[in-house]
Amino acid sequence: MTDQELQKIVETVSLESFSKPFRHRARFNSRLRTTGGRYLLASHDIEINPRPLVVHGMEELIAIIKHELCHYHLHLEGKGYRHMDADFKNLLRQVGGTRYCKDTGARRIVKTRYDYKCMNCGLVYQRKRRIDTRKYACGACRGRLKLVGNTRLV
Repeated sequence: MTDQELQKIVETVSLESFSKPFRHRARFNSRLRTTGGRYLLASHDIEINPRPLVVHGMEELIAIIKHELCHYHLHLEGKGYRHMDADFKNLLRQVGGTRYCKDTGARRIVKTRYDYKCMNCGLVYQRKRRIDTRKYACGACRGRLKLVGNTRLV
């Protein structure tokens, strides 16, 4: 889906659900990771994460658009547009928008684990960060450490 198609969908949802036009810009922003979309206060534009569309489909995308349009219309009217405001909660409930975006799996942090083995007693140490084996020794027997492997954890 292109930004132009998204723009048309946002304009249609705004007219159908809010009976008000959307007069600013809507676009995809693939750098969004922890949110489904965001409303930009300064420019009044809306940015949407494309991942929920791919993972969950059009219904989830429409719910996210309704959420962002609640921010948009309430802010322009000078009412409470923030998540904690009663105006926002009531309007979101009326239009059937989603409060939270479904998980898209994009938040997973890839970690690396380093395994060090003592050359003397065989004790294995697991560390998140690399260590200087010339500087550090085994805590049990003071033997030399050797890097035996590193694994990537998801």
